[in-house]
Amino acid sequence: MPTIGYQLYSSRNWPLVETLDMLEGLGLDAVEGFGPLFDDPAATKRLLDEHEMTMPTAHFTLDLVAGDPTRTLEIARTIGIQTVIVPFIAPDQRPMDKAGWQAFARQLAQAGKPIRDAGLGYAWHNHDFEFLACADGTLGIDEIAAHPEIGFELDLGWIHAAGHNPADWVRKYADRVLAVHIKDRAPDGENLDEGGWADLGYGEVDFMSIVPALGAADVEHWVLEHDNPSDHKRFATRSFNALSMFV
Repeated sequence: MPTIGYQLYSSRNWPLVETLDMLEGLGLDAVEGFGPLFDDPAATKRLLDEHEMTMPTAHFTLDLVAGDPTRTLEIARTIGIQTVIVPFIAPDQRPMDKAGWQAFARQLAQAGKPIRDAGLGYAWHNHDFEFLACADGTLGIDEIAAHPEIGFELDLGWIHAAGHNPADWVRKYADRVLAVHIKDRAPDGENLDEGGWADLGYGEVDFMSIVPALGAADVEHWVLEHDNPSDHKRFATRSFNALSMFV
């Protein structure tokens, strides 16, 4: 049975203690971390322990992973993070052709070596841009995948937003998927105040076809996420209830 987690970035606009109280009340016992929570990793670990929660996966910037692997590992060990995930590159840094993506993939793979050598998982989290073809037809996701030492946290909502079937990509890289973001997308023109995202089960992503692919791939970590909920308790409650029907 997979671990069901919650990406705390979804609740970045609310106090952390309030969020953990809310998640504990729903019955969630795993979360996924991100940058500000690493400013004082010991304090973050104490809060997690107080709520009987773990943080098996977390998002670290490429600058931190590549520039200070010692600090990255210190944070991971303090909190108990098992998989380090690089989540994003800014638009002005995104490759525009095959050569650019190949260079980026090499950089990403090299940055992960100390993480892997320490026995931790290492993965890339996608948005839509890796699934949008460059002028020369290159898909960034395939160039990253050319390095088998890089795992994936597939963001199913962003794959859908890029016009692809998420289940196809889960199957394609089944042996590389360490985690997934369970995320739903509203139909075009809806939920604009929330960036076009939807609570799980209230959007158009076909999870009935995705869940069997996740099961066949034996994906260990399923992480609920919404990029900009106006009400994080509503999002968490609806989404956890919807996901409970699948696992």
